[in-house]
Amino acid sequence: MNKHNDTLYLLIKVTVNTPYKHIHNAISELQRETNLSITSTNNVQVLKTEIMELKTK
Repeated sequence: MNKHNDTLYLLIKVTVNTPYKHIHNAISELQRETNLSITSTNNVQVLKTEIMELKTK
């Protein structure tokens, strides 16, 4: 079986309740403080994961 590297973009849905007046502040905080874990499977080896920053301001 030939192996090759690909890039996948997975979207996540996050429902929040926040005291922030502007949702952009909540987004920025989550981007900074979230720990993301995506593990490999038998057929897919995860090489790197990252949260891509959403430019909110």
